Amino acid sequence: MKRSFASLALPTLLPALLAGCAASPVSRTPAHADTALSEAEAEALYQERFARYMRREPGAGLAGYDTLAPVEGTADWTPFPNGGGVAPDALAAARAYAAQANSSAFLVWQGGHIVSEDYFGDMTATSPVVSKSLAKPLATIAVGRAMAAGHIASLDQPMSDFLTEWQDTPKAAITIRQVLGMRSGLLPQGSSTDPDSVLNRSYLHPFHDRVLIEDYPLVDTPGSRYEYSNANGDLVALLIERATGTPYEEWVGREVLAKIGARGGQIWMDHPGGTPHSGCCVLLPAESYLRLAVLLAQDGTWEGARLLPEGFVTAMRTPSAQNPHAGLGVYVGAPYVEWRGPANPELTYGRSYHSEPYAADDLFLFDGNSNQVVYVVPSRQLVVLRTGDSPPKEPVWDNTVLPNLILRGLSAN
Repeated sequence: MKRSFASLALPTLLPALLAGCAASPVSRTPAHADTALSEAEAEALYQERFARYMRREPGAGLAGYDTLAPVEGTADWTPFPNGGGVAPDALAAARAYAAQANSSAFLVWQGGHIVSEDYFGDMTATSPVVSKSLAKPLATIAVGRAMAAGHIASLDQPMSDFLTEWQDTPKAAITIRQVLGMRSGLLPQGSSTDPDSVLNRSYLHPFHDRVLIEDYPLVDTPGSRYEYSNANGDLVALLIERATGTPYEEWVGREVLAKIGARGGQIWMDHPGGTPHSGCCVLLPAESYLRLAVLLAQDGTWEGARLLPEGFVTAMRTPSAQNPHAGLGVYVGAPYVEWRGPANPELTYGRSYHSEPYAADDLFLFDGNSNQVVYVVPSRQLVVLRTGDSPPKEPVWDNTVLPNLILRGLSAN
């Protein structure tokens, strides 16, 4: 079925801030042209994906992306200058901790300089890293760029201004802030062995955008409860495309990665010419994720230019009453809790161990599956990144070791 944009038009009357900024329907380049899947073809592809996923075949999991589209980055990549600033023994200890934890990359940036850049195994500086949920802060930053460009009025604008199918339904109350902060009221993340489950269809179906808009259920009053869900992250691509009139992968490449001098990569599409997954499924070099964190450490500015609205980074790192450790696409370090994770604080699954408080009160972090983490400390102009596979079960991964070693190494100088 060819992707139709007839229903994607912006509402007739947008808030005053958007006057004159209405986006045209998304137009994809020939390289991204829709393959016009029929309903039957789409269903057959979904069933094939589901069966492969249930068998847990090699390549059938998070890395099994069968349709990739390019995400262009900068055409003129320039490395950060190298610099010191961290005590050598602290840096060596942190590097060793990363090395024994199945890491693919360990990077440290401080005050405009790369302090450490280490790759392990076959990983290189240009190798793509499967983002998993490192894609969510990228999606949030993409929203900030759309706000800066005047396509989105505010974080508290209703999603239904763009997802017009939700108008005059209970979902009309869902705001952009609630989606980014996992407080939309939509069905929480879960697992199912049923091919008819909306959890599976919203992830694996070639028309997953339609599943998200038409079928994904509202189970709580918007804003009333924090519940982690990849559906929230994947809705961002639809928001960006309808607000800007630009394919999500092109917006991210041109308005985010290129603006911060980051290399590009690829993103998983639900089908050729279809809709990308913005809640996961981006493949970028480790240094590109580092640059996203540097942008936030610098309060949304880059080389003197403001790329994100003033106050946007503060909003990202401000938790809600429903979860004191969850901001918008990022997680907040304080207050100290020994075990915590991305799920509702009442739940125990997916938690990471914290042996002690973080050594900086303003630390916040990107946190993806497999303990892929990027720690950001604005007060010290510090970013610490670890990507890779899941660490060994023993000894248990300690989410505070890397940033605290580096922070104390900074304090020693």
